[in-house]
Amino acid sequence: MTPGDPEWPTQLSDLGPGIPLGLWLRGSADLRFSCLRSVAIVGARAATAYGVHVASDFAVELSDAGWTVVSGGAYGIDGAAHRGALIGGSPTVAVLANGVDVCYPTGHTQLFDAIREQGVLVSECPPGTHPTRSRFLIRNRLIAALSRGTVVIEAAVRSGALNTAGHAVTLQRPLAAVPGSITSEVSAGCHRLLREGRAVCVTNHEEVVELVGELGTDLAPEPRGPVLPRDSLSETTRRVLDAVPARGGAGTASIAVSAGVDLSTALSSLGSLAAAGFVERCTKGWRVRRHS
Repeated sequence: MTPGDPEWPTQLSDLGPGIPLGLWLRGSADLRFSCLRSVAIVGARAATAYGVHVASDFAVELSDAGWTVVSGGAYGIDGAAHRGALIGGSPTVAVLANGVDVCYPTGHTQLFDAIREQGVLVSECPPGTHPTRSRFLIRNRLIAALSRGTVVIEAAVRSGALNTAGHAVTLQRPLAAVPGSITSEVSAGCHRLLREGRAVCVTNHEEVVELVGELGTDLAPEPRGPVLPRDSLSETTRRVLDAVPARGGAGTASIAVSAGVDLSTALSSLGSLAAAGFVERCTKGWRVRRHS
């Protein structure tokens, strides 16, 4: 396939002089159509269980929502992203640093078979070409260019995934990173991207969609904490509860003044709070009930 062919992804034109002369494809999916709504997920080959879980979870949810997951077909984060995308049902695109007829890594034979069935293998290298380090780095620009945005999940400070992230920034495409443990070397690169302000922190697939989707349309829901028993209280009753000391105790009149309510309202609210187990009587009046 060459530029100008019906299936050629037009966003590759953003590469300017770096646009590939042609691409070899192997699979069932239409590359141009698949990349209209696409997200790249990249990261460490030596990924932790946490990274594999996050990559797979993101990919499943994105694919289920109709997004194509683009990655590099490697061990670790790449493989987890492709497998998750296959579960979600949408196409997944593996951009290779070797010919599409060469299985690398060899342990991904079954994965590449599945990708050919539901997605597509892509390479600018002619069939029969074997991978080299330089080809991996050259390949990374295609991963970034084929996607509306890139998510980095686990990357050490010298990770090749940071090279892909750099291409995304150069192309002015959204870049996101998932935070990890501050003691994890495989998340140090992600933390650097976040600290330098080059990437946006994301913690779920909805935040990814908000970053790369349509402005004002694909919004992530507001994060909410767990529903607590006090959430069911009226505003006045919550003010009375907030005025009750946890230690020592206070009289009804003092609580009423602190809560900004009259005495009868304070008495009524305290009775309701006592019945619900929030407060209890003590020698000095009322106090917050202690729960063992």
